[in-house]
Formats: sequence, C-alpha cells, structure tokens
Amino acid sequence: MKSRLTKWLSITLPLLLGVILIVYTYDKFTAAQLKEIKTHFRRADYFYIIISLIISTLGCASRAYRWKFSLEHMGYKSSFANNFMAISVGYLMNLSIPRSGEFSRALLIKKYDNIPFDKGFGSIVAERIVDSIVLLFLMILTVFVQFEAVKKFVLDKIPLQQTIWLLAIGTLLTIIALLLYFYSKMNFILTLKTKVSGLKEGMLSVVKMKKKWPYIFHTLFIWLSYIAMFYITIFTLTETSDIGVGAVLSSFLVGSITIAVTSSGFGTYPVLMSKILLFYGIAETVGNAFGWIVWISQILLVVITGVISIFLLPILNRKK
Repeated sequence: MKSRLTKWLSITLPLLLGVILIVYTYDKFTAAQLKEIKTHFRRADYFYIIISLIISTLGCASRAYRWKFSLEHMGYKSSFANNFMAISVGYLMNLSIPRSGEFSRALLIKKYDNIPFDKGFGSIVAERIVDSIVLLFLMILTVFVQFEAVKKFVLDKIPLQQTIWLLAIGTLLTIIALLLYFYSKMNFILTLKTKVSGLKEGMLSVVKMKKKWPYIFHTLFIWLSYIAMFYITIFTLTETSDIGVGAVLSSFLVGSITIAVTSSGFGTYPVLMSKILLFYGIAETVGNAFGWIVWISQILLVVITGVISIFLLPILNRKK
C-alpha cells in the first residue's frame, strides 16, 4: 500500500506542479498577451523544428550505439535495434514515472538479449555518471561565459535559505545511508550489497573497457547533438533567431536541468525558458511560446518513437 502511494505521488506531484505553474503564469497574462502567444505559434517556422528532431534522433541512435561498448566489455552482446528501442521506451516511461526509464531499459535488454538486469542497469548508471560529468562541465563553462546573467537568474528564482536547508538535509541523509551500508549487518543491507556488486561492474566498465575512446566520442557526439538540436530551434521564431551563444548555452542548461528534475518539464519548461530568455531581452510572451514549441515537439518525438518501439520489440524479437 505504501509503495503504491509513493508511486502515485511520484507521478501526480510533478504533474500537479506543472499545472499550477501553467495556471499561475497564464493568469498573469492579459488577453492581448495571450493572443500574441497564439500568433507566435502560427508564425513559427516549423522547418527548423523538424531539423532539430532529426538531430535529436541521431543523438538517440548514438546513445544506443554507445551502450553496446559497455555491455560488450562485460561479455554481453546486444543489437543496435534493441538498444535504440529500449532507450525510446525508457524515454516514454519517464513521462509517466520519473526515472523509471532506466529500469525499463535494463528489463527490456534482459528480456530480449538475455543480459542480467544488474549488469544492464549498472551500465546505465555508468552512462548517467558520465553524462552528469559532461553536464557539470557545461554548467561551469556557462557560468564563466555568462556569469552575471546566471548569477542574477539563480538569486532571483531560487531561495538561497531554502537551498542551504535542502543541501544540509541531503548531506545528513547521505551520511546516515553510507554508515548503514558499510556497517549494518541487516539482511536487507547484505542483499543490497550483493546487488551493488553487479552495478559496480557496469559502472567500472567505462574506465576499463577496450573501446573507451569510441565511447567518449559518442558521449561528445550525444551532447553536441543536444546543443545543436536546441540551437536550431532558436530560428523557429524571428525574435529568438539572433540571441548569442551565451544565451543559447544558458537556455539549454536551464531546459536540460528542468527536464531532469521534473516530470519531463511539463509546465515548468516553458515557464523557466521564458524567464531565462527575459534576461537576454526576449519578451516573456515570446519566450513562453518558444518554450512550448520546443517542449511539445520533443515530447511528440518521445511518444511516437516510444510507442512504435513498444510494438516493434516483440515483433523483431519473435524468434527469441
């Protein structure tokens, strides 16, 4: 009962936050501003959105190919098609239950390529660690390039005292969890340690694998494709087409973090996108329309590729 309640809360709370933000944001707009937002939707050049979706698909394909390297290092073979479709289904799952996509990916390759769940999941965790390092590097780069704009945005939008309290509580809970893990003799902890041993092999596979340089190349390609995908979308609206590289990096990072920490950015992505673009002289109505256009196009791609993959996986693997 408790796990079911937790599951539903993890789904409904992010969606509820998105709905509240949407209502709060649009309630502040006048009728003329709402009409202006609709006008931006009609006048947008969706050719650039199509190009961005193609680039996004190439990035997903590169992620599927990269996954093969860490699995091969552990002695397992998976097909590119299964990897791509498992990733697509994972993205779709994340729209409903946050972070459930990683579990579904590992379950799908266990089902169709007979790869142990803990090894597959460990390789996915390794991906997340590598991607987090790249994201951290981009954040540091953006802070240096756009220091004043980033500082002003963070101080205006994130309560400093609340952030300090959250960090302190998170640090305390982490210390307690580590002490239990290393010193507790409870059966649950001992079972967990057995599972973690499989995860460690997956995470260390990146460092020890023979094809680490192709892995790094695909990692760079994936993130360059993300940035290029976002950069192409700025030409969708005339008002955003001439923003600088610094503004693109700042907006891209805000969007990436928003999608990572919320229910795929529902409601929050357009609102925060409009706020960050406001620092670069883009009207809030324009930024809001831009955020919705980019977000909706990406969600449609996730839904279409995810649903197709759900149907194709059992068909293409019917002999297994």
